[in-house]
Amino acid sequence: MKAYLLDKTGDSKVLRVRDVPTPEIEESHQVLVKVHYIGVNYAEVLSRKGQYSWAPPRPYVPGMECYGEVIEVGSGVTRVRVGDHVIVGGQYGSYGEVMRASAHLVFPAFEAFTPAENAAYVVNFMTAWIALMRQGRIQAGEKVLIHAAAGGVGTAAVQIAKAQGAIVIGTVGSDEKAALVRSLGADEVINYRANDFYAAIREKYQNVDAVLEVVGGEVFRKSVELLSPFGRICVAGYASIPLNKWNPLTYWKTWKDAPKVGVMQMAKDSLGIFATHIGYLTQNESLTTELFQELKAFTEMYGLKPVVGKEYRFSELPEAHAFMQSRKSVGKIVIKVD
Repeated sequence: MKAYLLDKTGDSKVLRVRDVPTPEIEESHQVLVKVHYIGVNYAEVLSRKGQYSWAPPRPYVPGMECYGEVIEVGSGVTRVRVGDHVIVGGQYGSYGEVMRASAHLVFPAFEAFTPAENAAYVVNFMTAWIALMRQGRIQAGEKVLIHAAAGGVGTAAVQIAKAQGAIVIGTVGSDEKAALVRSLGADEVINYRANDFYAAIREKYQNVDAVLEVVGGEVFRKSVELLSPFGRICVAGYASIPLNKWNPLTYWKTWKDAPKVGVMQMAKDSLGIFATHIGYLTQNESLTTELFQELKAFTEMYGLKPVVGKEYRFSELPEAHAFMQSRKSVGKIVIKVD
């Protein structure tokens, strides 16, 4: 089959289409899915750069999610059948024509979604759901700050928080992104390139009850200072990571800017500091099923939908990576596999 095989780290040009063996069913719980659309995640950019700890050993086919059609199931699989249209999550494997996944990470596609929207759903919405609802436990009327609100996780988080009845404050890097986030229901949107988000929130809101943080560094430190007593900050990423494994000088800055806070600092204001990485959670089959079912019910109840910002062809996947890395993208980038 055709696939992108990552055998070395580097810029987007290291992504090249190769002929690789088509995955086969090796265990009874596995499913093979013909890939129609791929959802691109920033974690895959970090993996390509050699900065992602959850990446498997190279060489491997990257890609954590897709939408497609089941073409084969293992002998122990009962939850999906050949011919079903599904969305798939996993550690790797979606950057090819066929993806192999464990059955508990293969979910029925949403009939109300387009194929591209289905491909854009599971990683971003699951991340936002766990951070805001399971960890942050946000409530109606609370002030919720969402960083990178125009991105894949951010646009999911804005919708979830607004549906929950929160006062939603988003930060973005351009006026165009601000318009998108407002259209999703955000009550306040701050262009951090034009205004200091910390000063703007202090002036209008004084503090916030919960924060979804994905940047690290100064953004994390200022966000902790904005928390009210009993406030919660949920870390779901570290997009500003400066690590270059070949440059020892970047190690100190990576450690210094990594999100962290001392217990005594937390105790002074009774703060809650959470962090999540859904990849590790998906190793727990029953918990993964439970989380998806509650998220799916919430999504359908409130009519939430992923924001698909841009679509590329399979041959253009390196360009999609470059565009995501430019920080100009909004919502989710998806790839159509012809």
